[in-house]
Amino acid sequence: MKMESDLNRFRKIVRGKIKQELKKYIASGDLIGRQGKKAITIPLPRIDIPKFSFGSSEKSGVGQGDGQVGDEVGQGSPQPGQGEAGEGEGQHSLEVDVTLEDLAQMLSEELELPNIENKGQKNVEEEEVRYSGILKQGPDSLHHFKRTYKEALKRSISSGEYDPDDPVVIPIKDDKRYRSFTVIQKPVANALIIYMMDVSGSMGDEQKEIVRLTSFWLDTWLSNQYKGLERRYIIHDATAREVDHDTFYRTKESGGTLISSAYKLAVKLIEEQFSPNEWNIYLFHFSDGDNWSGNDTAECMKLMEKNLLPVSNLFCYGQVESRYGSGQFLRDLTKQFGEAHDQVTVAQIKDRDAIMAALKTFLGKGK
Repeated sequence: MKMESDLNRFRKIVRGKIKQELKKYIASGDLIGRQGKKAITIPLPRIDIPKFSFGSSEKSGVGQGDGQVGDEVGQGSPQPGQGEAGEGEGQHSLEVDVTLEDLAQMLSEELELPNIENKGQKNVEEEEVRYSGILKQGPDSLHHFKRTYKEALKRSISSGEYDPDDPVVIPIKDDKRYRSFTVIQKPVANALIIYMMDVSGSMGDEQKEIVRLTSFWLDTWLSNQYKGLERRYIIHDATAREVDHDTFYRTKESGGTLISSAYKLAVKLIEEQFSPNEWNIYLFHFSDGDNWSGNDTAECMKLMEKNLLPVSNLFCYGQVESRYGSGQFLRDLTKQFGEAHDQVTVAQIKDRDAIMAALKTFLGKGK
């Protein structure tokens, strides 16, 4: 049908426009505020098709009305910047709803991201029986007594057999009703993301906003790779604690920084709640690179090598540039594990425009 063809053409145009502006959307916090459960609203510029309009026949001038010899072309027309305010429409934007799945696919195509090779026992989907309707035939085990009685009662009343003084209703074969069911594939939460962030005084509001934007796109991508996700949030300064999503991005402390406190809490969380045999585990840590001491950095490396890397798919460290941060921790990680380590990935996020490159670095290994 022509309408369906036009709709598909429109979708291709929208998709192309979004991909063209993807870097801008990634760096924009406004986009997250438009997010729903399964879709996100994206504003696109709208271009109106030019159209002719006929002027009044009462006006004089070239091509219409009575002109005089020697009249200048365009005489009497208003000069630029003069005249009254117009009544016509200005530029508009068109808002379109794009599913998070489509958004993740666009991100994948633009960054050339490989699909993730899953691991663990919970990569399969569990079957769930859901009763979805009523049928006139079925096995006795699915006999719906209440609906059967209602059908018998309606038949009895409509036929005049029902006696209010002797309200006996006996169902016949045609009155019997049975439950119908469908077998659906129930997604199993098979991936865990642990977000860790330094909330010491050197991490300002803009640094936290960069972490929030980066996390949104990480979530969008990983949600498309797995049927379900579990998320945990850890904040730390000199000590670490697990918090909810909102607290993760709003908390600010003024103390020092002991990064190992976050890694120890992540180890405890995994050991107590998430078996590596059943979960694909992703660890994302964001900091401005300051740590309390070299001894604590050495402790971090031991925790990673002994406890975190053996149980995780990927460990990603994002260093958000801060005017107060030294950036030393990224250099320590690179020295310890090298730039080509199979599980450890590091990225320096200087500003919002660097988020796109960080996403490609984090997700480009297909782990």
